[in-house]
Amino acid sequence: MRVQDLGVMDGPVLLFGGPYSNLQATRAVLGQAEHLGADPICTGDVVAYCARPAETVDAIRQAGCPVVAGNCEIQLAAGAADCGCGFEEGSACDLLSVGWYGFAQARIDDGARGWMASLPDVIVFTHAGARYATIHGGVSDVSRFLWSTSPDAAFRAEWAALEARVGPVDHVIAGHSGIPFQREIGVGRWINAGVVGMPPHDGSTETAYVILRQGVPTFHRLRYDVDGAVADMEAAGLTYGYDRALRSGYWPSEDVLPPDLRLSLASG
Repeated sequence: MRVQDLGVMDGPVLLFGGPYSNLQATRAVLGQAEHLGADPICTGDVVAYCARPAETVDAIRQAGCPVVAGNCEIQLAAGAADCGCGFEEGSACDLLSVGWYGFAQARIDDGARGWMASLPDVIVFTHAGARYATIHGGVSDVSRFLWSTSPDAAFRAEWAALEARVGPVDHVIAGHSGIPFQREIGVGRWINAGVVGMPPHDGSTETAYVILRQGVPTFHRLRYDVDGAVADMEAAGLTYGYDRALRSGYWPSEDVLPPDLRLSLASG
């Protein structure tokens, strides 16, 4: 397991995940970090559903943004045949991933793959006297989905696995699931910063990120050029449902969600 220690970060920190090849959203969140004078940290999956994978990687690298290796980075770096997202085989999400993953794989060059292969599995830093660890999904499984309604035991198991590798931490920052939330689980806060490349299945086109300031995390919504991102997807032929999701605010399928978080809405 590769660990990157960023040291002490007492200024504001902007936490975000899932750029998802959405160049417009990536530029917007990096611009917001610059505007706020905040240090950005990404929880991974720089490349996924949208149409500008190479350009999105370039934007993140040029910004010098620390990134945790998401399952998409791990799979692309290895030249794997699928995204490794943890979707149930044969599910709608699994079937939809074939199109966007193949598109991304064909457009990522060796330099980008090398960068992805070098990314850490965990980023640690100290902020306002507390030690934070940043991961993608889980420690036992990078593609593990943990939701706001997941049992405490699931969070505690991942926390214990994390501390076995990096030592004691006060709070955990994660991504992967695409829906932001915060849970107090007795040993500290589990903060899912959400993703910027796709809306959090709530009917809004705005995506999500977190600002950590003086030890307090606050959740924010990101406005960006949605029409531009959709136009890029249409031009690339990535019209499998995620293009409509950018405008509707609803994912093309709920099959990845636990039953207690499903909205049972027609999102197409």
